[in-house]
Amino acid sequence: MRDVLLGARHFADIRRSLGVAPNILSDRLATLVEHGLLERRGQEYVPTRKGIDLNPVMVALMTWGDAYAAPGGPPRVVVHKACGHDAHPELTCTHCGEAMTSRDTVVRPGPGARAA
Repeated sequence: MRDVLLGARHFADIRRSLGVAPNILSDRLATLVEHGLLERRGQEYVPTRKGIDLNPVMVALMTWGDAYAAPGGPPRVVVHKACGHDAHPELTCTHCGEAMTSRDTVVRPGPGARAA
């Protein structure tokens, strides 16, 4: 998903970036298509809306990796296209706009919770 979200569309480009065996990559791409994250259009793999919506999760994982596994600094930097500056995405409350950490949140049952 990372490579497709970064713009790779063709099998060969994705394979070159990842360095995995063709059969492994083929299986992984088929799984992403099967789960609705990618769509195959001719020779291209294109992210679906569901796949694009995975981007914030990927950025969060990248940010975590940069903090704990990139002693020389981040290998990639997120840039906000609107202003052109390096961005440091963070979780914010959609109600008040405040930044949130895990210390600022609790979890309650939602409408899809099972009564248990």
